[in-house]
Amino acid sequence: MSATVELLICVKCRKGTEPPADERRPGQRLFDEIAACEIPEGVTVSAVECLQNCDAGCTVAMRGDGRWTYVYGGIDEDSQAGMLLGGTALYRAAPDGLIPWRSRPEHFKRNCVARIPPPTPSPSQHKGGSE
Repeated sequence: MSATVELLICVKCRKGTEPPADERRPGQRLFDEIAACEIPEGVTVSAVECLQNCDAGCTVAMRGDGRWTYVYGGIDEDSQAGMLLGGTALYRAAPDGLIPWRSRPEHFKRNCVARIPPPTPSPSQHKGGSE
C-alpha cells in the first residue's frame, strides 16, 4: 500500500461566528471527534492553527508525498467525521491522491476549496537537463 498521508484539521475554524469564551471552536470539536475515532491505516491526523477559510465552516487538508493536496471546507463537526476518515482512506489508496470522481464522497465533490499539485523537482533534479 502507499505511504502515509496527513489529514490536517484547522482547530481555529469558527463557521463565521465567534463562539462563547467557554466553548471550543467548531474546528477543535471536529479534531476531537476525529481523534476519538479509529484512524485508517497509513493516515496521521494533525491539528493546525489556521487554513484561512474561517467563514466557510470547518476546513481540512489532505497531503502526502508525490500527491495532489486537497483543501475541503464546510465540514460539519458533529456529523461528518466518518465521511472525512473514509475520504482520507480513499485519498491514501489513490497513488497520486486523485480519487476517481465517482468514488469521492459527495461532500468532496461540492466543497473543494483548493487542489494543489505535488511539488515538481527542481531543474537540477530533472533527468537529461543541462547543468
